[in-house]
Amino acid sequence: MTDYRVPVQDQLFILKHIADLDQLKVLPGYEEISDELIEAILNEAATFFQSEVAPTNAIADKQGCHVDSNKVEVAPVLQGLYRQYCDGGWPSLTGRPQFGGQGLPHTLGFVIDEMLQSANLAFSLLPLLTQGVITALGRYGSDSQKAFYLPRLISGEWTGTMNLTEPQAGTDLGLVKTRAEPEGNHYRLVGQKIFITWGDHSLADNIIHLVLARTPGAPEGVKGISLFIVPKFVSSADGTLAERNDAYPIGVEEKMGIHASPTCTMSFGENGGAVGYLVGEENQGLKYMFAMMNHARLAVGLQGVSVSERAFQHALGYARQRLQGSRPGRSEAAAIIEHPDVRRMLLVMQALTWGGRAMTLSAMTHFDLAAHHPDKKTREFHQQRIDLLTPLVKAWCTEIGNEVTSLGIQIHGGMGYVEETGVAQYYRDARIAAIYEGTNGIQGLDLVGRKLLLNGGAFARSLFEELDDVIELCREQQLESLADKLAQALTLCREAVATLLTTAPDRPDLAGAVAFNLLMLLGTTVAGCYLGKGAAKATGMESFNSGNTEINRKAIDTALVFAEQVLPRCQAYAGMVRAGENTLMSAQL
Repeated sequence: MTDYRVPVQDQLFILKHIADLDQLKVLPGYEEISDELIEAILNEAATFFQSEVAPTNAIADKQGCHVDSNKVEVAPVLQGLYRQYCDGGWPSLTGRPQFGGQGLPHTLGFVIDEMLQSANLAFSLLPLLTQGVITALGRYGSDSQKAFYLPRLISGEWTGTMNLTEPQAGTDLGLVKTRAEPEGNHYRLVGQKIFITWGDHSLADNIIHLVLARTPGAPEGVKGISLFIVPKFVSSADGTLAERNDAYPIGVEEKMGIHASPTCTMSFGENGGAVGYLVGEENQGLKYMFAMMNHARLAVGLQGVSVSERAFQHALGYARQRLQGSRPGRSEAAAIIEHPDVRRMLLVMQALTWGGRAMTLSAMTHFDLAAHHPDKKTREFHQQRIDLLTPLVKAWCTEIGNEVTSLGIQIHGGMGYVEETGVAQYYRDARIAAIYEGTNGIQGLDLVGRKLLLNGGAFARSLFEELDDVIELCREQQLESLADKLAQALTLCREAVATLLTTAPDRPDLAGAVAFNLLMLLGTTVAGCYLGKGAAKATGMESFNSGNTEINRKAIDTALVFAEQVLPRCQAYAGMVRAGENTLMSAQL
């Protein structure tokens, strides 16, 4: 099995030359961040995730998890690993300093998250859900709730979950039935939730569940949902764990992948009601939960990138070693990496992974600027940009995760279909990412409905203008062929968005019919332009013999491969958008 090596140089190049991390160094609280500090953090993280976490991936997948006596038993290989992770200070990297965090940018935190997810995706979901709870309580919790819960969550001493889905309520949260009855200074919750990631375990001292429920007399539908803190253990004022709360796992799902992540069915209130504490105001729960979901959607998009990187490395190592067939003019057996079709697959895997990483880290720069820039109008601009990019990151990056992990199996041939080689796990693990935190179809609807139609395409036009500048930058560096291909794709985006804006109001099924393909059109173009930006920057450095020559050449080659092998898909996506809804809605099934 090929060892996972963190691609630190790739990540550093994208951080500096595509995601523009330097923009963050002048923000309040980030003045001490230097290139040397960033590189030191990434190298230290790489050592830990390569040596300690990555070796557990296949073992934990085989060991899995199960419920025994109303508690989850996790994979034995993970026992002790979470404590190592916390002792290294990794959970607190981006946490607020006033609550014990290190106060580093979320953009940098996402690079560390990529390492963790590549090393062991199932294990990475534990801190991912905790971060969502931190985000929600940080925005909407009371001062006392922040002071009590955030230091323990940021340090990793306690972990968190989000509890939305019920057997009858998947995407439609208006159907939630879990009840919350007021009782003194708290509530008693009764109900059942399903698909709760890391809903129970013994790796941390306590688990803080954020639970959607209805209070007595609440309005019907999503307007009547409230959000509650439901701890596994009810604590005293000093944080000492007291009584076991009435919140138990009653089963874990037998899943296609991420076997080491306990996906629980949680029962609240079978023995009198689970103690819960209201977050914010009653009937505002959906708004509060979206604080978790939007961050989680970005993190899930990153999962597509992370598993793609691991699958690519595995396939590349195999292709260098596997002898099969010969090359023209030679009699000896050739490594399959020498065959053009295998090179095509490997280079597409690399280009898609780089494109996803560039899109994700660029989005996170906007995330940090929206949160920390001192100028209000600037914050608003970056918030609009992150709003637009979120469905692209979540959906496009998880779609390419499915493709790249599938190509990894293909390169292994028949051995890729055998669990022994390990590449099938990447495909199994990646598949869920296009489904959870809002399916990719839902992301398409979010894009066309909230992010395009609702503002008349203003968010998209602003992004397109930025991409125009990237194309001009490519031309300035004599990357004419690359610039032409990017310009063609961007023209298709403009035409598709214009068609949507003019025709959707009179054709109720149009937006839903074209949403996914429009998202893939925009995602492919944005990723290609970001890689073009990196290629232009690298070309300039090459011309003056500055920087790392090897990584500069890789950035240029990757952008060219993307332009030749991936960007032509935009013609197909645009054609499907132009086809509209008529056949889809009238064809027989």
